[in-house]
Amino acid sequence: MSLKTLIAAAAVALTLGTAATQAAAQAVEKKDLKIAVGGKPLLYYLPLTLAERLGYFKEAGLNVEINDFGGGAKSLQALIGGSADVVTGAFDHTVQMQAKNQPIVAVTQLGRYPGIVLAYVKKAGEIKSFKDLKGKKIGVTAPGSSTNFMINYVLAKEGMKPEDVSIIGVGGGPSAVAAIKRGDIDAIVNLDPVISQAESEGDIVVMADTRTEKGTLDVYGGPYPAAVLYTTPAFIQANPKTTQALADIFVKTMLWLNKASTEDVLKVLPEEFFLGNKTLYAQAFEHSKPTYSPDGRFTQEGAEAALKVLKAFDPAVAGATIDLSKTYTNQYVEDALKRLAK
Repeated sequence: MSLKTLIAAAAVALTLGTAATQAAAQAVEKKDLKIAVGGKPLLYYLPLTLAERLGYFKEAGLNVEINDFGGGAKSLQALIGGSADVVTGAFDHTVQMQAKNQPIVAVTQLGRYPGIVLAYVKKAGEIKSFKDLKGKKIGVTAPGSSTNFMINYVLAKEGMKPEDVSIIGVGGGPSAVAAIKRGDIDAIVNLDPVISQAESEGDIVVMADTRTEKGTLDVYGGPYPAAVLYTTPAFIQANPKTTQALADIFVKTMLWLNKASTEDVLKVLPEEFFLGNKTLYAQAFEHSKPTYSPDGRFTQEGAEAALKVLKAFDPAVAGATIDLSKTYTNQYVEDALKRLAK
């Protein structure tokens, strides 16, 4: 093939690609979007970064601005306050907010197990049981986040209240590792890569681990939805095509992730995610890989588990009538799976 022919072919491909992108942009009602997340480098939210760096948002004609907050509670506040359009956050918040008459709806499931780990800090002294946590300082990503909910539930099962410990927000990256190193906290509830790094350096001892199905069953007694893509009913009603585009993107990402090797994933991610140790991050990813949803679908069983957990320590949820069918929808995921199967 001559150089002239190659150039012509490339020009045609570029024209077609541009046309496809423009068509996608015209198809959605809102192409400029703000996505909030509470700890983007955490493996809990890995699908968001993969979708971004694999170029799936751009392919769909979406211009996405990702705003990273210190924890899930803060990204939820951004949605409720109107400074974010959608959130990658914990499914728990869809149940919690319905109890406050501020409904939000999850449209794609990213995590089928929470991937959250409770560990005590060796520097603080040995903690032999959950009951020994009473009176201790416990680090979570942010107060009101899914990590906070896990420790609340563990305490409730032991007959204790959230007020029996001191909750300290330590973030989900280097700040969490630093809090452990300095001895600012007696125990930590966090996620990978923070947990794998602290464990490898001998700073913590794991007490409860929901990175596996068994660990999730031990803590919650059943399957438990973790990270999801959620937004308000008003956003969905005004932007059904945009909502579908987002579901398509995240379902495509989940399917890619479940087939990808560790090396494939590491090639996509920015260097700063590795906390200075790429090998350790690879190990953390392998620990966390079982937590990801295979296809983005929700289950009623998982929603019921979340409701049971929140009722155990949240008086607002316990006293409210919760319609779980309004906390999630599989409509957009099913449509995405049909299209991607063609």
